[in-house]
Amino acid sequence: MYRSRLGLHALALLGFLVGFGSACADTGAPAAQTLGVTIEDFGYFDTSGEPIDQTAAHQKRLQAFMAALRRDVEADGHYRLIPPSTDDRATPAERLQAAARSGANVLITGAVQKMSTLVQFANAVVIDVGAKRILFERRYSFRGDNDEAWNRAETFLSRDVRAALAASSAAAPAPIALAVFDFELDDTTAAAVASGITASDAAQLADVTSGVRELLAQSGRYRVIEINGTNAEAVKTRTLRDCGGCDAGIALKLGADQSLIGVVRRVSRTEYTIGFQVRDSRTGAVVSRADSGLRMGADYSWRRGAVRLVKEHLLEGQAPQ
Repeated sequence: MYRSRLGLHALALLGFLVGFGSACADTGAPAAQTLGVTIEDFGYFDTSGEPIDQTAAHQKRLQAFMAALRRDVEADGHYRLIPPSTDDRATPAERLQAAARSGANVLITGAVQKMSTLVQFANAVVIDVGAKRILFERRYSFRGDNDEAWNRAETFLSRDVRAALAASSAAAPAPIALAVFDFELDDTTAAAVASGITASDAAQLADVTSGVRELLAQSGRYRVIEINGTNAEAVKTRTLRDCGGCDAGIALKLGADQSLIGVVRRVSRTEYTIGFQVRDSRTGAVVSRADSGLRMGADYSWRRGAVRLVKEHLLEGQAPQ
């Protein structure tokens, strides 16, 4: 009996996603832009018990099957193919994270199982990478184990997968262009550096900003705008928190729909608070804000606190203030 390692990983990923439930659409991917799609190599299971080793023939047909599926998806200009992770030891969660880091909005995975000489099954799953939701899942049966049977199975599976992709991308809203400015430090301790922040503080703030930008980019709800194109004084001096909402105008010039500024307030060497605020770039109105309240921990915990705050108050549906 032949079982591919990728097949085992495909089943593990399906089990991992069961707890998240299914959905019909809404990948959070842009409707007017191409949808990033990663198609993993399907696994193959031969449980027919046939005495002849057909591993080579099965692998050849599986490779042709995958090539045809990728070709069918790529032929539609609404999608761009993103290569899957090559680490076959990665856990399901790690594979989803790798897909997100590579820019994929959707992950397609599956497996083929040969039950007997004449009967095979193909399982396909389409997954919303950002939301970790199953958008489409189907099991197909097909008779035969020859090129014609495999080609016929790919045709049916490909048609349904592409229909699921089209439905999800059509229903998804365009992402919000968001200028995420560098987090700032408001140091109220007696030991505050009068001339600015220390190198250590600067490194920690850069880590905080990176973590928040990564979280928002992976959500699919936001398209993070590059801020290096501005020479605004408040951006260079990191005083956006005191500029009376000037971040909105700066973000608008950068082509962003909204702006986000964040502040770490150091109360003592082991106590801090984190806050963020999002404004509409055109009106300057505050659309969301949140504050962590007093937290304990050294500077290395800033990133964790900021990411959690943004996730809970901006991404998980809590009402904006």
